[in-house]
Amino acid sequence: MVKTNLTVISNFVFLGFTHYPNVEIIIFVLCLLMYLVTLLGNIILICITILDSRLHTPMYFFLSNLSFLDIWYTSSALTPMLANFVSGKNTISFSGCASQMYLSLAMGSTECVLLSMMAYDRYVAICKPLRYPAIMNKRVCVQIAAGSWVTGCLTSLVETISVLHQSLCGNNIINHFTCEILAVLKLVCVDTSKVQLIMLVISTLLLPMPMLLICGSYAFILTNILRITSGEGRSKAFSTCAAHLTVVVLFYGTALSMYLKPSAVDSQEIDKFMALVYAGLTPMLNPLIYSLRNKEVKAAVKKLLIRNPLCTLLIHCSK
Repeated sequence: MVKTNLTVISNFVFLGFTHYPNVEIIIFVLCLLMYLVTLLGNIILICITILDSRLHTPMYFFLSNLSFLDIWYTSSALTPMLANFVSGKNTISFSGCASQMYLSLAMGSTECVLLSMMAYDRYVAICKPLRYPAIMNKRVCVQIAAGSWVTGCLTSLVETISVLHQSLCGNNIINHFTCEILAVLKLVCVDTSKVQLIMLVISTLLLPMPMLLICGSYAFILTNILRITSGEGRSKAFSTCAAHLTVVVLFYGTALSMYLKPSAVDSQEIDKFMALVYAGLTPMLNPLIYSLRNKEVKAAVKKLLIRNPLCTLLIHCSK
């Protein structure tokens, strides 16, 4: 059998949601709205974290990193799809596909690690409040954030290279709206057991293991909260974790359903809609979740709007 290496293919063709012509325009409008709200919400969150000195704490430092990740992840996944819809061309170059795959994997993998580190931050804040400033000092926070980025970028590089070095049977049609790694892997016509093993190992490192750390941290947090005698104290302690827990459930729930499902379950159409939730809805909800019940964020936003009337105008226009 003659092998056709992936590097000789100059471009790929996305099927996207062409199987649903009646709702394709609706999907486009929803994705555009999700993208704009994601940009606005996360940019505002990053700005207030930088400008308001009251938010110069480890939790908001990690949150600004999370917002930056969400912007890049959503941009890498949704902007090519939106551009293709407007132009009427459902194609992407090989280098563009490789870049899109790497960025999406890198941002998603980094977020997996970062969310577990944020859980550890909440554990130290609630269970060891007196030692919190010493344990979670500026140097440690920078090291944790840098470690999350390095881990996500390196593991994604390994996955991207392992897939893009496989051979195809001349097929360049991707049944997806983005260069999602599993969708591209289905184009390979040779044995992919080694690649799948690599992906399984990395997925195990980035999904179940961080989840164990999160579960362990919150087990200690719950134990500590139950020891608090006053109802107000319990409510205050729980409120500091509620937003993070909600984000964790949304992110890991979607990621696990996409990447750790049984091999017998194979529905590309379901994967597409799950990817939309993963790439658009979750990043859009993150800043809303962290701000709706957070008095510090609300106060910082009001302060920013008072100082910058242009921001107020932009928010009203977006509504």
